[in-house]
Amino acid sequence: MADFRLAAEPRTEFGKGSARRTRRAGRIPAVMYGHGQDVVHLSLPALEFAAVLRNGGTNALITVALDGKDQLVLIKAVQRDPLTRVHEHVDLVVVRRGEKVTVDVPVVITGQAAPDAISNHQLNSVSLEADATNLPESIEVDITGRTAGNGITAGDLTLPAGATLITDPEALVIGFLGAPTAAELEAELEEAEAEAGIEREESDADGDVVPEPSDQGSGESMDAASNSADN
Repeated sequence: MADFRLAAEPRTEFGKGSARRTRRAGRIPAVMYGHGQDVVHLSLPALEFAAVLRNGGTNALITVALDGKDQLVLIKAVQRDPLTRVHEHVDLVVVRRGEKVTVDVPVVITGQAAPDAISNHQLNSVSLEADATNLPESIEVDITGRTAGNGITAGDLTLPAGATLITDPEALVIGFLGAPTAAELEAELEEAEAEAGIEREESDADGDVVPEPSDQGSGESMDAASNSADN
């Protein structure tokens, strides 16, 4: 697991105005707490923090340097602007080496299921208890050749050494369904059209196309009728 280090600065001003000034200065307002210590208000460098998330994920172990002291922390929560996605505030929880913590770890799928099967991702992450200094960034699951009905539960996952599964072992992580046949797709389409009140014409149903009378044929018929009238 990669090590990350951030130089923090103490915060002595609070409120929305102070937070906006902090962000304009290229820093993110944050708090740090845990292990019975008082809440510490600080700010983090925005670009460096974004790099931590990009390269280490939300379970990255971070060394925060503040007032000449180093503190190991994990990211507890991140607030983002819903439109700009700018990091607005960060909660950090203090951890110690050798301490066990519970985290949610993303599940990453590799490989392809059998041609006649469709994978159905039920859980995007599972909860693990692991050493705070050795947290996995993700858990990979190879679904190569998996067939319909051959699902993968949380208990089937290969966990990192020293990690304990907290999620229910019977919880379905990835299910596999049989791919629908052409007849089944056609039946579903007809049912959907019926529910929507769409009626198919006979030509659409049987695939036959009824030719329209040509202009030339129509003209010959009119000429014949005219000759008959003249005679």
